[in-house]
Amino acid sequence: MKLTLGFSPCPNDTFIFDAMVNGRIDTEGIDFDYFLADVEELNRRAMASEIDITKISFHAYAYAAEKYLILDSGSALGYGNGPLLISKHPISTSELASKRIAIPGRFTTANLLFSIAWPDSVNKTEFLFSDIEDALLRGEVDAGLIIHETRFTFEKRGLKKVADMGEYWERLTGLPIPLGTIVVKRSMPDDIALKVNRILRRSLEFAINDTTASHDFVSGNARETDTGVINRHIKLYVNEYSLDLGKEGKEAVRHLYRISYEKRVIPALPGRIFLNP
Repeated sequence: MKLTLGFSPCPNDTFIFDAMVNGRIDTEGIDFDYFLADVEELNRRAMASEIDITKISFHAYAYAAEKYLILDSGSALGYGNGPLLISKHPISTSELASKRIAIPGRFTTANLLFSIAWPDSVNKTEFLFSDIEDALLRGEVDAGLIIHETRFTFEKRGLKKVADMGEYWERLTGLPIPLGTIVVKRSMPDDIALKVNRILRRSLEFAINDTTASHDFVSGNARETDTGVINRHIKLYVNEYSLDLGKEGKEAVRHLYRISYEKRVIPALPGRIFLNP
């Protein structure tokens, strides 16, 4: 059986998926026809129901939930790893409504959290996440939401932190911040979906037990090639919630959708959103 699979070139994703797409583990008879793409492209393709298994922002999932279920393994969720709002010149959060904001995609969770925190800040422009620092330095925007590797590099370029969306979320809820997850099509037979979930966890366990095995795949696809940055990225975004969302992780996801729906940022979701409720 062959299934299509999409994930991002970011180190946490390539670290997780390396073993299952590069023949290092038993995939139980499933071949994965995979591709790598920026998370916002993955979001749009998932909303069009084009991929069997895919990485998706938790924000975008609200618009694809009728077609997909969330797997237990593979998520980016945790404490202290939220998107950052940065600027070239000092800015107070009370000024944000009048500022030009760069976002890494309309359907990213970064934009969802920003919309919850500062709903009046609507002057937004979408950029590829890796281009936001340059847009700030050129003066095209006043502030920008950064994700992935750029949270480790912005200070070296003279940029300043305005707000930490993870800290905002943690103060608001006391829960880990849900960023991105892995989903499978609802139309997939349950036994195959459960098999995919097992394979994904097996792939991550392999990577954790042999951190050198995925080195070439991870570094070969990363936008930031510094080994220290890559390792910090993996350590920040791959954790116990990546192995299994668990009760607390699922509660954090439900809470995100409850707050977002109450603030009219997202539509209502189906009753069942997890493969294993």
